[in-house]
Amino acid sequence: MSEPVEGGAGRRPGCLSIGIVRRVMSDTRSARHMRTWSCLWLASPTMVAVMDAATEELRGAHDALAEFYAARLADVLDRMPAERAVLGLFCDLTLAADLGTSVGDIGCGTGRLAPYLAATGLSPQGIDLSPRMIEVARRDYPGFSFDVADLRDLPFADASLAGAVCWYSLMFLAPPARPAAFAELARVIKPGGYLATAFKAGDGQLRRAGGSTSLGVEFDIYWLPPEEMERRMTDAGFSTVFWAGRPPEGQEGSPQGYLLTRKS
Repeated sequence: MSEPVEGGAGRRPGCLSIGIVRRVMSDTRSARHMRTWSCLWLASPTMVAVMDAATEELRGAHDALAEFYAARLADVLDRMPAERAVLGLFCDLTLAADLGTSVGDIGCGTGRLAPYLAATGLSPQGIDLSPRMIEVARRDYPGFSFDVADLRDLPFADASLAGAVCWYSLMFLAPPARPAAFAELARVIKPGGYLATAFKAGDGQLRRAGGSTSLGVEFDIYWLPPEEMERRMTDAGFSTVFWAGRPPEGQEGSPQGYLLTRKS
């Protein structure tokens, strides 16, 4: 993997450079298994593929956090009835839609949701930006499918999923990346399929996260207003089925939002 490069005159270091190059990844299940890279156009016709600085930082931080999350979050769903309720509704509606059982766990982290989704009769396929998260997921949940991928360029064919779950994985998207990312979710979900998301609700301002772990990592994060989350879904072609929220508990720094939508 190439190192991030400094931006040119007038461009903040780490911003996406001009152009996009797609590198095809080997995957027998999908012709679209590709990862999006930002590009630096040099004075010569040569084009060097690099990951933008914010994405590189996010990936590296979550590589470092993988074992931390595995130890602390493996059974957290057992203690969170509100989250089980939202996920349960997603599972029930997805199965009732009779569009198949394949669902994406987008930003799956250590894979902790896979057993829950599978227990209802669904067939989850997890993807995460962090290679180390995927290594841990494959180790801890060996019966499931996990791959490294970017939610801005998902490794699924058009309209191939009955639904998808984005559990605290959309809050890393900077504002310019959001329209394309939500459109990508709409691309891979079948008409009539469902998308469920959980997120930290807030004012939408950029925050730095990770410092409280004492692991020496930080990364950008956005606590989105529920109104923006719903608007992004609507603009991408989803209609709201259910929304909910709850106040923060314990060390949570914000209210938690939940949104369940259906692809038009």
